[in-house]
Amino acid sequence: MEELFREAEPEENPLPKSPGAEAPLAARLRPASFEEMLGQDALLGAGGPVLQAARQDRLPSVILVGPPGSGKTTLARLLAASQHAHLVSLSAVSAGVADIRKLVEEARQRRRAGQRTILFLDEIHHFSRTQQDALLPHVESGLLTLIGATTENPSFQLTGALLSRVLVWELAPLGEDELRALLERALADPRGLGGRELSLESGAAEMLVRGSGGDARTMLNALEQAAAGLEPGAAVDAQRVTQALASPHLLHDRAGDLHFQVLSAFIKSLRGSDPDAALYWLARLLEGGEDPLVPARRMVILAAEDVGLADPQALTMAVAAHRAAQVVGMPECRLPLGEAAVYLALAPKSNSVYRGYSAAAEDVGAHLQLPVPLHLRNPVTRRDRELGYGRGYQYAHDDPEGLVGHTHLPEQLVGRRYYHPSGRGREAELKEVLARIAARRSESRPATPQRPEEPTPR
Repeated sequence: MEELFREAEPEENPLPKSPGAEAPLAARLRPASFEEMLGQDALLGAGGPVLQAARQDRLPSVILVGPPGSGKTTLARLLAASQHAHLVSLSAVSAGVADIRKLVEEARQRRRAGQRTILFLDEIHHFSRTQQDALLPHVESGLLTLIGATTENPSFQLTGALLSRVLVWELAPLGEDELRALLERALADPRGLGGRELSLESGAAEMLVRGSGGDARTMLNALEQAAAGLEPGAAVDAQRVTQALASPHLLHDRAGDLHFQVLSAFIKSLRGSDPDAALYWLARLLEGGEDPLVPARRMVILAAEDVGLADPQALTMAVAAHRAAQVVGMPECRLPLGEAAVYLALAPKSNSVYRGYSAAAEDVGAHLQLPVPLHLRNPVTRRDRELGYGRGYQYAHDDPEGLVGHTHLPEQLVGRRYYHPSGRGREAELKEVLARIAARRSESRPATPQRPEEPTPR
């Protein structure tokens, strides 16, 4: 693959010098070529977009999206190394519009000298709309080739104008096979621990792989800590790895895209009647540091939206779990929240109330300010009675079954049905109730006179 890259002058080479022995293990093992990168076959495989971009005289602007430790920074550096260009690295966390202006002026000077500028902008999702707008014209004109890196969904975090001018490449978390291969490389490579002839017990290796959450940097940091102080030729055992992973890495950003992905998986597991998955995703949220009231609120909503009247007790259970989370907090509230999650997952499902309300709201929007039917208006004054207020109103308690024959909708909407019970759970009984009500209304019996002792109809 070496023929893909032209020789660059030393001052143009964007790759930094190899880190010294004092650098962290993850930094020392950073791949120096595309061949050394593990995983990302869709991007780095034969015919993949990375190699095609590296062959071009002018690298396109790209956004690299992926979880921590998936290789975004490494890939950005290797892409920059494939070009005769000057690399500038900035972090969007600390950089501002003034930094962009300074960078643009320097890029103009380099362009007059025949040199292009590549901007690697880490954590680009932290750039505000104003900062992105300041960057946009220089990316559009080609003065700057942008390589952005983010852990967040760019569709939510970046402006449409900027997104339309870049390619978006998504990096996946490293799989367990790639992580095992990286462990072997770390033990054998002279840049890593190769000079110490250390070995890694199989149980310890699996702990490192599974405790990393797909983050290569986290895994290598834990390996380095576990191997610290060992004599050459020694074995890294499970006990040392356990100590190194005393604070296991659980990827969960309460303000980030993954936060909403995990919440979405939790809700869909409840809706899909999968209690095991519901408990797993709930544990991912809580053990990752999520505010327990967040999943509690979602369960209250789901109880009304997705269970509804198929099991009216579901809403009571969800509200009680929410209240319990407020009263006892973590870690004890995990149990009432888990109880509610299992209950909701196994409850019969119906979204008939949700659909009914949505249909009613649609009619409200389409027929603004429809008058209240006269028979439903309270005849408070003599003028009200002269105008017919309350005339024909039937008092439900005067009927043996508590049913009335008249409608309660505005005249223009008579016959509309918003609530259609699902027939599951409690709603099977409600279907029968609705059938009796419909039969009574179809009789169109004469209105029952209002009782004198009830001057204000209900």
